[in-house]
Amino acid sequence: MSGQEPTSCCAIKVYRLNHGTANEGTTSRSSQRLGPVNKPSMGCRADGQFSNSIARPRLLRVSRPCGNAYNCRVDNQTVSLQLIVRDMSAVTPPLHTLHSRHYRDNKFVYPVLSRRSKGISLGVNLNPDKICNFDCIYCQVDRRSEAETDFVDLQQVLDELRHLLEIATNGQLYADEPFCQVPEHLRRLNDIAFSGDGEPTTYRNFDEIISQVAQLKDELGLAATKMVLITNASMFHRPAVERGLALLDQHQGEIWAKLDAGTADYYHLIDRTKIPFQQILDNISAAAKIRPLVIQSLFMRVNSEPPTVTELEAYCDRLNEILTAGGQLSLIQVYTVSRTPAESYVASLSNQEVDAIATLVRQRTGLPTEAYYA
Repeated sequence: MSGQEPTSCCAIKVYRLNHGTANEGTTSRSSQRLGPVNKPSMGCRADGQFSNSIARPRLLRVSRPCGNAYNCRVDNQTVSLQLIVRDMSAVTPPLHTLHSRHYRDNKFVYPVLSRRSKGISLGVNLNPDKICNFDCIYCQVDRRSEAETDFVDLQQVLDELRHLLEIATNGQLYADEPFCQVPEHLRRLNDIAFSGDGEPTTYRNFDEIISQVAQLKDELGLAATKMVLITNASMFHRPAVERGLALLDQHQGEIWAKLDAGTADYYHLIDRTKIPFQQILDNISAAAKIRPLVIQSLFMRVNSEPPTVTELEAYCDRLNEILTAGGQLSLIQVYTVSRTPAESYVASLSNQEVDAIATLVRQRTGLPTEAYYA
């Protein structure tokens, strides 16, 4: 994909300049609106600086897809355009919505720009077979298509991870699409995340892979890099998982446990699993007594309806019960759907609705709470 112009384009406003720089949306004696520029792949709010005067508005085609400098052709003249990303919310589509499990020829390890990690997260897919003990209505995994493999090759996982750790830390990752569009302040390796196309703790040798990945990051001088387990907490009671959690504790690990409901009925509506809601609550409480957990909670519209106030208050009650039992919760992540869900009747909440839930959680529990939007 490197060096190829993407097929999708979106329009941004730019202005002709005789001298200097004009901000988008402004008019002055020294600037004249040229009309839309088709910038490949990502739109942004920008400042435009031109080396040539142009007689009339034209449709410009940008010839380079990455970086801040672009060359455009207008009436056989070459025009230099300087683009500066001002706001991640103006990038279309946002990179945090592009969580592909594929990177080049890799089968198991993939980089993403994570809205919750606020940087680059290297995902380790321990469920390429797409088997999961939950069937969440909002899940982005396409379980209707055939899995590419049902076998996790531990050595290949480590080889792929080694390579991505190297290029994420030396900057080579940002030479290719789409990561060349990551803003400078987010060009940082935040974590190695065990997630993927299913529940990672169902992997039979879970403790072994945690141990091997910890050794690899130490070998590369990345001992301070976090390892994050993104989990539904259903398997915490298994001995191999308990050993894996203990290894995470020793190697800058964080456990992000999923809790999307306050009542059993809503839990089964959202997560569609035979695993009892109480088992999830008990597992979270037991693990939180040993180390602080992050609770990740995704709320959405189901058949156009957001979660009720009663459901949200019950959710807060469950959090308080974990605390009363001696559990430690370091952060509550309240977020909503940002990628295509499994079911068409699922939709994102508005920013205001997400903020309202986060405010309720803070008021009812006193816990640190962060909101993440679609």
